[in-house]
Amino acid sequence: MSDALKTTGNGGIALIKQYEGLRLTTYKDAVGIPTIGYGHVENPIPPGGTRTITAEDAEQILREDLQRFEHDVNNMLTVEVTQNQFDALVSFAFNLGPANLKSSTLLRKVNSGDFNGAAEEFLKWNHAGGQVLAGLTARRNAEKNLFLS
Repeated sequence: MSDALKTTGNGGIALIKQYEGLRLTTYKDAVGIPTIGYGHVENPIPPGGTRTITAEDAEQILREDLQRFEHDVNNMLTVEVTQNQFDALVSFAFNLGPANLKSSTLLRKVNSGDFNGAAEEFLKWNHAGGQVLAGLTARRNAEKNLFLS
């Protein structure tokens, strides 16, 4: 495996932006978590429960968030992956958290070199709050397609 650490490419950033959407004021996501910008979790919650940012702020926050997820994904991988595979894994971790990726069959299959099997695992992660969500189903399909491209 290469020692070079990967960063998210344009395809991964576009996918994350598309499915996270841009919200310039704090809102609660599908399971009630205070969120702003491109899916940034507000922690701590701002005074009064909301704040407003600019589009430029949202871009900067996204870059900072991506660095954390890129670091986590790079550390979890034991095999070489393509840029698109990396981007799909970062999107997955961004949306579901690195702990879910780390404990997943998806990651086990990636690290064993079973990339086709790993791609199918994306589709199993389309629930939030115990419900299948159409938006998550669409995102997992987009991640799978990016992973396989």
